[in-house]
Amino acid sequence: MAAHETHESGQEREREQGRGAEGGGDSHATRTHLSAAGLRARGWTAGMVRQLLGEPDLLRVNPHSRAAPRIRLYRVERVEAAERSGEFRAVSAAAARRSAAARIAARRRRREVLARIAAEPIDVPRLAPQKLTALAVEHRDRQGPVPDDAASLDRWKVDYLLHRLARYDELLSGLHGGAGRASAEESLRRRVYAAIAEAYPFLARECERRRAGGNSDAGASSM
Repeated sequence: MAAHETHESGQEREREQGRGAEGGGDSHATRTHLSAAGLRARGWTAGMVRQLLGEPDLLRVNPHSRAAPRIRLYRVERVEAAERSGEFRAVSAAAARRSAAARIAARRRRREVLARIAAEPIDVPRLAPQKLTALAVEHRDRQGPVPDDAASLDRWKVDYLLHRLARYDELLSGLHGGAGRASAEESLRRRVYAAIAEAYPFLARECERRRAGGNSDAGASSM
């Protein structure tokens, strides 16, 4: 009889936890448990969580989307006990060393990429004005008459030349998202527009407009 009562009381606790999890607003759990974000704020990495904590103590439905993966919660007492251990200190120190090494490597890659961008000659194809116009119109692949205003044609011509110079995007290989890649992209963009303006002085105004942040019309290159 006692064993039966113990089994039922355990089931009741699980049901209570399930109700709190599905509600997504269990304030008690937020005081007694830490989410993955809370662990990151304390210096934990995902690898450290897997190695030192393992499975979560509580799963709670994401309050922003019930279709999203459930929020993994870990008891504060268990987290604090792990943080007092020598294993945590060793793993934390190793993670800090890896993070520092990754930052150093990222800075080195950025310097290397910027050096390549600065040194690489930008070879703009030199075409007769009529040939450039014809290729630009063909590149846009639009039905209907060619626009009769020079500004629109200049945008098309720059778009076509950017398409021909897209191979220089390979200079950015090895850089991931973030400020480092953004600055490298801006450096490459400046060099490409300067090269186009040098090869085709009549496109200098359009290149300057884009360097200053002006957007080309629909279908233009992202550069």
